[in-house]
Parts: sequence; structure tokens; C-alpha cells
Amino acid sequence: MGLDDYVNTFGAHCKRLYGQRIKKLTIDAQFTCPNRDGTLGVGGCTFCNVASFSGQQDSVQPIAMQLSEGKIRANSSKKQTIPIDVAPTPIAKYIAYFQAYTSTYDEYKVLKRKYDQALEDADIVGLHIGTRPDCVPNEVLDLLVEYQQRGIEVWLELGLQTSNDHTLKRINRGHQLAEYRQTVKNARARGIKVCTHLILGLPGETSVDYFNSLQTVLGIGVDGLKLHPLHIVDGSIMAKQWRYNPMPLMSLEEYASEAAKLIRHTPKEIIFHRVTAYAKKPMLLAPDWCAFRWDGLVAIVNELRDFGGQGSALALSQSKIA
Repeated sequence: MGLDDYVNTFGAHCKRLYGQRIKKLTIDAQFTCPNRDGTLGVGGCTFCNVASFSGQQDSVQPIAMQLSEGKIRANSSKKQTIPIDVAPTPIAKYIAYFQAYTSTYDEYKVLKRKYDQALEDADIVGLHIGTRPDCVPNEVLDLLVEYQQRGIEVWLELGLQTSNDHTLKRINRGHQLAEYRQTVKNARARGIKVCTHLILGLPGETSVDYFNSLQTVLGIGVDGLKLHPLHIVDGSIMAKQWRYNPMPLMSLEEYASEAAKLIRHTPKEIIFHRVTAYAKKPMLLAPDWCAFRWDGLVAIVNELRDFGGQGSALALSQSKIA
């Protein structure tokens, strides 16, 4: 049995909505971040090196070419997972995922031009915008509403990481929970779906903090979640600290246990876009298990199989009250 048997995954959501598998194509639109360009700070968040997840290069191809090459990779990787005597069905629809850095941090006309370039591709049915909670002005939200009205499925992905303001300061996020709360309110009032990123294992945090972050996010209101283990990547501020004085990091077993616990306490209607993450060597410095794409996923599935799937802890609590 796989993750879909225990979790309301984004993949399952797409199959329900479109009747087929939908693939995200990541786009580097050469945005920067106010926490890097001096507006809020320099150096960025202590855990961040965008190249670890986007493959960002100094010379970035036009958006149309990035999408075209992304389609080729998506179908190529699919063939590798299908028996050789079975003809794979090509992926026909895609989501344009503006992932690198802060994808709402530019002038309105620049943002619109770049989003429009992605949506010129007839195979694009969704638009996912990754950004910071403090960089989403109302005019950008109104633009996203226009795309929704055209039938594009829009998700606003907000990197909160934790609801603990002390931790947010420690990791140099440059914003606090209040900005997140206001942006979510503004987005959801317009009918824009919000997916929130949370990191487990941030310095100084424990299981109590992870659970509090989840409860806070659910209380504010959210449509989707992404869970990530803290991992140290070369080029980040944490990497420099780790080389000098290695900090304790979550083991695979610890992460799987904590992630599964959060999933069990999440209502079934919430869509999980991701429950773990990985990075490639040599950029990944630690923990080693994050270098293997499937290890974290398998460990979480085993935890959910043994102790209950998404929403099961809530169902148990309700049955006790009744």
C-alpha cells in the first residue's frame, strides 16, 4: 500500500479533478528575495540555498524552454518506473510551479508577464506560486483570482516553516506569524487556495513546537500542507555553522514518527502536497538519509499503516468525546 492509501495527497487530488496524473514543472523565473537583496536583510534564511531544490543556474533558460524540457524529463522519469512491456501513458497536463526564491517579489507588470508566459503553454492547467508571507500584496492576489476565473487551478504556497516567532527570528526569516496570518486571510477571502510549508527539526524546536505549528496553521485556515525535514545544504548559513559545530539532526525514524503524528492530527480534507523532502549529494551535507528520495516516504507510510492515517487521531478524539 502507498501514501495515497493513508493520506489525502495532491496526486490523488489531481486524479479526482482531472481524471489523470498531473506533473509539476518547476520554473526559475530569476526572482530574488527581500531577505537577500538588503530590503529585509542579506544572506537569506539560515537553512536556504535555493539551488538545492531548484537547480538554479547563473544562466537561466526562457520559461517556455524550461517547461518544454520539464515535460521531457517528466515523461522520461515515468518510463523508468513502468515495466518494460507496458506502454506508458504520456503525461498530458502540467502545473507551472514558480518555486525558486520569492515568486511574488517584483513589480506587478513583471510578475504578470512571467506568469502569462507559463500559461501560454496549452498543457498548463495549474499555477503554483511559492513565496514568503510578507511579499503578497493585494494586487498580486487579485491577479491570481483572474487566473482562477479563467479555469486555472491556483495555489499560493507560503513558506512559514514554524509558527514560533522566536524560531523565525533565530533562522533569520525576516517575518513573524502575524504576516502569515494576514496573508492567509487575504488570500482565502478571495478563494485562493493556500499551501503552507512547515519544517520539522529546526534548531531549538521539539515535538511540541511541530504540533503547535500545525494547530496554529489549521486554526488560521489552510487548504494544503508541505512537510519537510531540516537538512543541511552547502551554501547555506547553517552549513557554515554545521561544519564548525554540527547540530543534532533528526534521524529517519524520528522524522517519520513526527511527520506521521502531524498527519494523523490533520483533517482529511487538507491536501498534503508533500510529506518529506530530499537533496542530492554533494550539495546535501546531512543527514545522509535525505539523499534518498524514497526512504522517508516508505518510513512514513509504515508509521501510518501501523498507527493510523490522516485524521485518525482526530476521529479517535471525537469518538471519546461522544
